[in-house]
Amino acid sequence: MLRTARPVFAEINTPAYVIDEAGLKHNLEILREVMQDTGCKILLAQKAFSMFAVYPMIAEYLCGTTASGLYEAKLGREHFPGEVHVFSPAYKDEEFGEILEVSDHIVFNSAAQLMKFKDRCAGKSIGLRINPECSTQETAIYDPCAVGSRMGVRACDFDESLLQYLDGLHFHTLCEQDSDALEVTLEAVEEKFGKYLFRLKWLNFGGGHHITRPGYDRQRLCRLIKRIREKYGVEIYLEPGEAVALNAGWLVTEVMDIVRNGIDIAVLDASAACHAPDVLEMPYRPPLFLSGKEGEKPCLYRLSSRTCLAGDVFGDYSFDAPLSVGDRLCFEDMAIYSFVKNNTFNGMPLPDIGLLRKDGSYELIRRFGYEDFKQRLS
Repeated sequence: MLRTARPVFAEINTPAYVIDEAGLKHNLEILREVMQDTGCKILLAQKAFSMFAVYPMIAEYLCGTTASGLYEAKLGREHFPGEVHVFSPAYKDEEFGEILEVSDHIVFNSAAQLMKFKDRCAGKSIGLRINPECSTQETAIYDPCAVGSRMGVRACDFDESLLQYLDGLHFHTLCEQDSDALEVTLEAVEEKFGKYLFRLKWLNFGGGHHITRPGYDRQRLCRLIKRIREKYGVEIYLEPGEAVALNAGWLVTEVMDIVRNGIDIAVLDASAACHAPDVLEMPYRPPLFLSGKEGEKPCLYRLSSRTCLAGDVFGDYSFDAPLSVGDRLCFEDMAIYSFVKNNTFNGMPLPDIGLLRKDGSYELIRRFGYEDFKQRLS
């Protein structure tokens, strides 16, 4: 039975990540509108989406990339024309010279790191990450403002003498949130650090802004950006990752077997632990094309994997008709984080990476094999 989001997916090799070119373009057009309306600069956060095969397309809309370290910075410089921003909680001495070669903005996480490396940063725009101590989310693992967080300098620890070395401040406190959370955060930023902003060139709002999600309040976002720009005379950066590729990709998988143990269990050739690790880490239940929650449709299945990890499960899903071996299923919103975080635990093959073109055709971008698994080992 055809259960895939597109007929062409019935013929491709599985498992496969498939990026939707039209969906990507839709998101980028929204982000460009925000930049045009506010004068801000939006960057691609590569930690969420780093399919460099489509960087030329993204570069037509966005101003550059952000990186969490040397390798992402090099990827951005090699494949994405525009600015390269780097933030890391700490920099290694032996990597810092190469980071300088490929980066435009370098953001430090502590006063100690700033003082250690500042004299080597001639010609670079230097920033410091701040912690406004304003939590707007409930998931502790994604909360940089949680008690005991290592991320950023608190106002009580901020030494005003550092300003002579700085061009800007950076905060990143959101995760998949709307602009109301940003508004609350900005109030805390202004209260604790606003007096310093008049002496700086830029302020980076970080990521976690779900700008391209249906229902996101973009008018409020634009109002906030313009207010901060006008009040302090600073350039504003945003670095969303999810918003760039939100709802713009699938993980296509095939049913390999069906077993029963109190519930019908479909064994897939894709793995939550290997191919969508956020499912277990967050945790969350990813959307699946043509399915429902328990009780919504008559046929209920637990979707699992062929790894040996007992808890390698995507979740419980209901269908209009029974599943069969060979059926193709499409997990949705799988462009972000999935293939930047995937792994080969259990010797699981990495999924193909493909592109669904706007004309409906499918292009295989990359296929992985045994050597990709072996080269990660010793």
